Amino acid sequence: MKNFLSIDDVDDPIAMVKNVFEIKRAPLADDSIGKGKVLGLVFFNSSLRTRMSTTRAAYNLGMNVMVLNVSSDSWQLEFEDGVIMDKGAVEHVKEAVPVMTSYCDILGVRSFPGLKNRDKDYQEEVLHSFVKNARCPVINLESSTLHPLQSLTDLSTIEEHKQSEKPQVVLTWAPHPRSLPQSVANSFAQWMNKTNYDLTIVQPEGLELSEQFTAGAKIEWNQEKALEGADFVYVKNWSSYHHYGARKDHPEWTITSEKLALTNSAKVMHCLPVRRNVVMADEVLDGPNAIVIQQAENRLYAAQAVLKEILKNQWK
Repeated sequence: MKNFLSIDDVDDPIAMVKNVFEIKRAPLADDSIGKGKVLGLVFFNSSLRTRMSTTRAAYNLGMNVMVLNVSSDSWQLEFEDGVIMDKGAVEHVKEAVPVMTSYCDILGVRSFPGLKNRDKDYQEEVLHSFVKNARCPVINLESSTLHPLQSLTDLSTIEEHKQSEKPQVVLTWAPHPRSLPQSVANSFAQWMNKTNYDLTIVQPEGLELSEQFTAGAKIEWNQEKALEGADFVYVKNWSSYHHYGARKDHPEWTITSEKLALTNSAKVMHCLPVRRNVVMADEVLDGPNAIVIQQAENRLYAAQAVLKEILKNQWK
């Protein structure tokens, strides 16, 4: 593995999950593989789990870590080619990224979409600019369209808790007071469709995801119908793809204990942070079916598995 940008960089997702479990059983077994190596983490937006889990994963492998918050710690960056830089941006990625990668052995990048211009966001300007100009491997810590580290975590968590070889998995839209990216949902669908799981995606009309990522999944618009018999329920909000960035108020889509009763005592997942009693009711999040904390813990081992694979590849 040279870069980790999407599932396309993973030859065998289930084999990768097995690596995650091996690391979880013995997280310090390879504590010298990254000795003398530096992981650079570049954040264009806020982060809790991604920042902390990836940092700890690097430490477990013997790496050092450098963190850059672009909004507050560095010059404003320019991404367009041929632009006359006589306004806000002070530094171009053509100089900034090679400099960053001269200091680091692996670079992780996290950025959000603007949710104004779909074509621009789905071209992944920030991520691809880093990959194009980097002199070291790049990890996608969440981009405008995808969040592969979260999805590797999600797949690992389902594999860890499933009771049958082909569980029924439901990805359900839920309310949120802000317009959120499609990246987590896109990526989850993409990874689930590489398994033998039975995946259903349910959302209100007008909030469908891009078929680029959902092809192969069952699509439903009736939440109660979709939840019937589910083994896992992944709860997530996203804004509209077709009416790009638009959000809708559907408070009746909040996941409650009554809705959970329709399932096969489903395990409930969410990438966090979660808005209580908006996305999910307290009794669901605090109940025995919620595995959001276990899911978040697995972020550490998923990140460590990715770093380990890249470090092994660098030595080939």
